[in-house]
Amino acid sequence: MNDKARCSVNAQMLDRIYKNVKMGSDSMINIMSRVKDRELRQELTDQLARYEEYGDQAERMIRELGTDAREEGLITRLSAKIELTMNTMTDTSTSHLAQTLIESTTASMTDMTRIVREYENAPCSEDALKLARKIAEFEDKSIENLKKFL
Repeated sequence: MNDKARCSVNAQMLDRIYKNVKMGSDSMINIMSRVKDRELRQELTDQLARYEEYGDQAERMIRELGTDAREEGLITRLSAKIELTMNTMTDTSTSHLAQTLIESTTASMTDMTRIVREYENAPCSEDALKLARKIAEFEDKSIENLKKFL
């Protein structure tokens, strides 16, 4: 495979990684105002910092390929925000918020695992694959950390 095709594969994978972590960041930000429990708020603050760190890493890798990082489209982001708002409108208990975040993070982790599986045998950057694996592991640990709030 030539360098141009390899660069294209890397760009596609990193684009998906970037969108995944930005949606994770958005979820944390969107739910934070509803969190009253100090420990849960700290957990979400820590998770948000990690999502932003991973987003920065993915964005830097994308720029190194000579392209720009793109978030999900406005409709997708608004839909996710509306769904989260509706889901937490009548129940802002710590348990319900944790459950909502567990569900969201599980979907994100599943997507990240899918990305790893789709690209692990492709001619792509090992650094990008390592980043995707780190994010999936982080999300798995985040789910475990959130379970104590159920």
